[in-house]
Amino acid sequence: MNDDDDSGGHRAAIRVLTAEVAVALLFVALGALVVVDSVRVGAGWADDGPQAGYFPFHVGLLMVVAGVANLLIAMRRRWILGGPFVSRAGLANVLHVLVPTAIFAVLIALAGLYVAAAIFIAWFMLRHGRFRWPAVAAIALGVPAVLFMVFERWFLVPLPKGPLEAMLGL
Repeated sequence: MNDDDDSGGHRAAIRVLTAEVAVALLFVALGALVVVDSVRVGAGWADDGPQAGYFPFHVGLLMVVAGVANLLIAMRRRWILGGPFVSRAGLANVLHVLVPTAIFAVLIALAGLYVAAAIFIAWFMLRHGRFRWPAVAAIALGVPAVLFMVFERWFLVPLPKGPLEAMLGL
């Protein structure tokens, strides 16, 4: 078995070292963003106490330090972290859920929560559950209807709506 194989014999899509470095760099970037924005709104100490960015500035600074530390640790231990993080088959399974979920999030902004939820539920029931159309239609339309009754009518909490709800006067 070569070093690109995991215990299941599938080729590695991402190696542990790559994942460690990517997460460390992402953490540094997010921390730097927090630091920069905190300085923009004021990260010092004013006459009346801390400015709005004082505490976020220090949290961002800690994030940068932690990210750099993790990056250095990963580089020092690269021979240990050289194995597979996820196989191609495992990554494909993750993407089968991640991609539709990302589309669902975008669809909420475009079509509203109720329509997006109906499409999302129907997709998963058809694609992954292999349910028949009557069950798909009942659940995919029933769940948003129940959500509407619970949140909009009983709790009086408005959820994001799209053009269909506006057309129906909801």
